[in-house]
Parts: sequence; C-alpha cells; structure tokens
Amino acid sequence: MNLTAEIATLFERRGAGSYFGERVSMLEHALQAAHFARVEEAPPALVVAALLHDVGHLLEGVPDDINDWHVDARHEAVGGAWLARHFGPEVWEPVELHVAAKRYLCATEPAYAARLSEASVITLRLQGGPMNAAEIAEFESRRFHRDAVRLRHWDDQGKIGGWSAPPLGEYLATIESIRLPARHGA
Repeated sequence: MNLTAEIATLFERRGAGSYFGERVSMLEHALQAAHFARVEEAPPALVVAALLHDVGHLLEGVPDDINDWHVDARHEAVGGAWLARHFGPEVWEPVELHVAAKRYLCATEPAYAARLSEASVITLRLQGGPMNAAEIAEFESRRFHRDAVRLRHWDDQGKIGGWSAPPLGEYLATIESIRLPARHGA
C-alpha cells in the first residue's frame, strides 16, 4: 500500500471517532489544524505535520473518553517514529515536539494555559504539566522547537465543532511531494 493510501485508511478506520472530549472528530481536528497551517502560509512540510500531528492516536488505541485516561498515551512519540519512516525531520520532529510545545507554552506564556480546552488541561496533567527551567532550555535547544510551537497553536485552533475544513484529498499531492523515497525490502 502506498503512503497516501495508508494515511487515508488510518483516517477511514479511526478518524471518524470523537477527538477525546472535543467537539470534533479526529479527522476534523487534523483537517482544521492543516487548514490553519495553510492560512498562515506554512511550508508544505509543516502543513503535513499539522495534518498528521495526532497520527499516533490513529496507530494505537486509547480510551475514547478522556476521563478514562490515567497515563499519557505518548502519541507524539508513536506518531513521530511512524512519520520518521516516511518523512524528513521537518515533518516528524515538530510532531514529536507538539506535546512538549504545550508544556513549554504553559510555562512561558501565562495566558496560554487559560485558553486550553478542558480535554487539553486533563492531558497536560498527564504529560507532566508546565515545563521547569531545565526542560525549557532543552526544548529551546531542539532544531524544530519553533515549528512545534506553531503546530501547537494550530492544534489548539483545530477544535471548531460544526465547521468543515477542506478534505483530506487536498493534501495527498503535498504528502507525496515531500515524502522520503520508498525503501524496498524495508
């Protein structure tokens, strides 16, 4: 199966599911985040990162009800590892860092935490809460930390119930244009 078909299948299988306490499905959330990246004229790799930032949730099952979460799902690590097989670091690293970006923003921008959705507040506690000074310094040393912060803002915006962003099909050519060459025998 080619990559775009695999991504479409992931969204077909699990994308219609509720996005963990939000008013959108996982697919709607992904499409909205990608749309906001496009509106800000992000480079294609960052648009794809916005679209696929929660792919870890599609790859591994977690409880549908956010109140049933007792540990962090580490979806950013699962998704980042999967994306690293298909894309360069300009896609997978912001995805891998988007949870850390939430923790970073909570620590560095006092008003940010007040804007989080109820579900994001719950997951923030599971993810370790706001960063401490050492974690902030480590995060800021990462090459793609600024892109991860941009991605985090699109993630936060992409929770508009009842609004449809452009469909997945509009992103497939972009995905194909930036993906790594397929590895035979891998």
